[in-house]
Amino acid sequence: MDVPAWAWAATIGVIVVLLAIDFFGHARKAHAPSLREAGLWSLAYVVVALLFGVAVWVTGGQDLGVQYFAGYITEKSLSVDNLFVFVLIFSSFRVPREYQQKVLLIGIVIALVLRAAFIAVGAAAINQFSAVFYLFGAFLLYTAASQLRTKDDEGAEENVAVRVARRLFPTTEDFVGDRLLHKQAGRWHVTPLMVVIIAIGSADVLFAVDSIPAIFGLTQDPFLVFAANAFSLLGLLQLYFLIDGLLDRLVYLHYGLAAILAFIGAKLVIHALHTNELPFINGGEPWEAIPEPGTLMSLGVIIGVLAITTVLSLTVGRRSRD
Repeated sequence: MDVPAWAWAATIGVIVVLLAIDFFGHARKAHAPSLREAGLWSLAYVVVALLFGVAVWVTGGQDLGVQYFAGYITEKSLSVDNLFVFVLIFSSFRVPREYQQKVLLIGIVIALVLRAAFIAVGAAAINQFSAVFYLFGAFLLYTAASQLRTKDDEGAEENVAVRVARRLFPTTEDFVGDRLLHKQAGRWHVTPLMVVIIAIGSADVLFAVDSIPAIFGLTQDPFLVFAANAFSLLGLLQLYFLIDGLLDRLVYLHYGLAAILAFIGAKLVIHALHTNELPFINGGEPWEAIPEPGTLMSLGVIIGVLAITTVLSLTVGRRSRD
């Protein structure tokens, strides 16, 4: 897709405006949003993402439009799964609900920056070395297997980044409003809220490592990869407050995500075989015995799997809990 500079600038401008709305309209004043507020804003962000997809479809054609929607739905699904980790982090650090918006927004900005960097590296690697699809495919298959492991519902252990931060910087015992730094006894201290942001940020690194190979399995266009990632993250703040009470009911979601990641991983390996240049595989020649799933088929699989796992979670999963 030949994207002019003005389209990149306009897309980034829309993203910056939406982040500013999130900050000045929601996170700047500490409060726990109502269900109505979270619902309306979540819907607004989804509408913006869908309108962007329609614009891609109209200007770039059906195939590019379907690629964007497949990437957006996949990334949005992975973002919902990431909310489970945020719940565990907030619970572990006992973050007051009214301060969680600010932490989530900062986490979203960190995630956007990280994913933009990962996309640039991934696109460059693909252009220089097509066999990287083998690596992406293998990683997604491994990630799919990891998704099948039992979720830990008891809490989140402090990761290396958090432990290092606690050792390097003095930390206040309690939260000091929504401040990240606080001067105490003549010395600056980081607050537990800053430690939580470090935990969210380091988790974002792992999320980016998972999500970027997944979307490259659906489209290799850097513009669509970036846009799908950005619009999937925007609105995550409101979505968290909308569905945090439902997260524990989506008991089969990780199985659905495992199936989606496994499907995309297999698709990447098949694509790598079709463009094979490795001398120790089929003598360095492409191997096309297995057809590669098309974009429409990929979109259908993603939507179908998510629908099935959601319905099963809210029906069979609900009865098993009762």
